Order: sequence, then C-alpha cells, then structure tokens
Amino acid sequence: MTKTILRALAGETLPTPPIWMMRQAGRYLPEYKATRAQAGDFLSLCYNPELAAEVTLQPIRRYGFDAAILFADILLLPQALGADLWFVTGEGPRLSTITTQADFDKLGRGAMIHDTLNPIYETVKILRRELPPEITLIGFAGAPWTVATYMIAGQGTPDQGPAHALKAENRALFEAILDRLTEATVDYLSAQIDAGAEVVKLFDSWAGSLKDEDFQRYALEPARLITQEIKRRHPGIPVIAFPRQAAKGYVGFHAATGADCVAVDDSVTAEWAVEHVQVGGCVQGNLASRHMVTGGDALVSETRRIVRAFSNGPHIFNLGHGITPDADPANVQLMIDTVRGV
Repeated sequence: MTKTILRALAGETLPTPPIWMMRQAGRYLPEYKATRAQAGDFLSLCYNPELAAEVTLQPIRRYGFDAAILFADILLLPQALGADLWFVTGEGPRLSTITTQADFDKLGRGAMIHDTLNPIYETVKILRRELPPEITLIGFAGAPWTVATYMIAGQGTPDQGPAHALKAENRALFEAILDRLTEATVDYLSAQIDAGAEVVKLFDSWAGSLKDEDFQRYALEPARLITQEIKRRHPGIPVIAFPRQAAKGYVGFHAATGADCVAVDDSVTAEWAVEHVQVGGCVQGNLASRHMVTGGDALVSETRRIVRAFSNGPHIFNLGHGITPDADPANVQLMIDTVRGV
C-alpha cells in the first residue's frame, strides 16, 4: 500500500490524516540532547551523517510519525555557497553578511555546493536504509527569500529589516542574491531526491513580511521556479510549500506554484484554510505550537477541531510552526493519539 503521506499529497482524502511535526527531531527530546552532546555542537551534528540520521530516527521510534524529515538546517546552503556560518549558544546562527556586490561576487554556485553538502546526502541514504518501509522521508530547504534575510542581516531579525532595506536600496543586488539561491536550492533539493528523499518541502518562514507585489515576486515566484524545475528533473516527486504567515497569499498558492501541498500556519483558522486553500489541493497544518507546551483539554479539543475541519479533503496533520524546546514530549503523544482516535 502506498504510504499515507504520499496518498494525501496525491490528493486522496483519508479517514485518518497522516501526521508528522515540524522540528520533530529537536531540543524537546532528551535523546536528542544526548546525541547533540555527543556531536559536540550543532553544526557538527548536522554534518555527521550517522548522528544526524540518529536524531532524525528518534521521534519515529518514540512516536511512530508517518514521516521523517531530514535533520539539517536551512543555513547550510549559504555556507555551501561560501558564506561563513557559526552558531552562538543561546542566540542562534550568525552568518557573514552579503550587502555589497563585492560580497556577492565571492559566492560560489552550481556543483560547488555539493562538496560541502555531501554529508547531508549521506544522511538521506542512511535514512532510506533504516526507516521503516511505511514511513515517508522528507527532504527540505529554506526558500530563497527567507535564506536571503539571514545572509543580508547576518542573523535572524524580528522584521527582516536589513533585507527589506537592501531590496529598496539596491534591487539588482537583492534580486541577484535571490536568483543565486533559487538556482542552488534546486540543485540541493535535487541531490536530496537522488539520495532517497521521497518528498521535498520549501520553508519560507518569513514570507509574511513580503506584501502584495513583493510577495508575488519574491515568495511565490521562486517557489514556482523551484517546484517547476524539481518536477522537470524528478517527475512524480511531491513538493510541499510553506509560505508562513502568507495570509491572503495562501489563496491560489497551489495553482500558482505547482506545489502538491500548501502548509498553513496557525495565524489562519482551519475553517478559513478549508474554504480558501484546501480547494486547491492537499493542506498541511495547523495546530498552534503552544499546545505542545500547555497540553490538556485545549490540546485535545483543538486537535479534534482541526481534524474535523479538514476531513473532507486531503490533509496532513502538523503544527502551524515548529515545536519549541519547552514542549512536553507527553503532549506530542497526546496529540498523536487524538488525531488517530486512540
């Protein structure tokens, strides 16, 4: 029987939605913390295929999710293009900035990324060997706009202000960065598929800060180009797009990009997403991550409401964003049991 995630992505309405969780391999799990300590630091964990595969498998063993998502980070790609990347404990990633033409000219392109990223592909190969046969393997990358915001600012920012400023001040350079990232993202995802990924997901975590025409040009259009080229190179491979906080930009996103599934965050209701997004195809989402911290009756009632709302069309149950480090692992089990009617 075809895997449940793949059935939903193909447009099938299932009696029980398949389920996985963004950041399901992560800091809320004690076994993850132990493996990360063994690796030494976050980047060493990402680039160690055996340990990265281990943390990818941990939530599958513990919970029996319907999919595993490759353990990596969206900023490995700019590092592979030549940016310096490091992580500051308790603060997150830092990158050397790309704000001038001279900075941009130092970036590489094309096949050079694979020299750095080969350990990621090795992780995918290990996972395809070790995952249970019914579990779908998802590869991923950051969308060009979101990755560019980190490259331009050198770190995460609350409003993506430096990227918006560069867009206003030097549109040609800004667009060159996005074009380079679009090209490299296709190559990166394609290599993940060659290594064994069965689905790929494009995370545009900061899509919501793009408005109107900018959203069309810098969130939707790169997603369309990447999806189109992935499907040309790998016919039959499904693509999940996640333009987080897109609001009205979610409407028509399936058709405009060719994505097989659109993931929605919890700033929109499931009922709204049924009316405006699920009409275009499979929807993924959208329980608020806070329920993984607070649990209880609210978790159960919200989970049931979301499952009911999406039940007349193709749906993959997930959170509206990644699980947070302060989540209680017991609440994850409660969510899964509720979805599956245990």
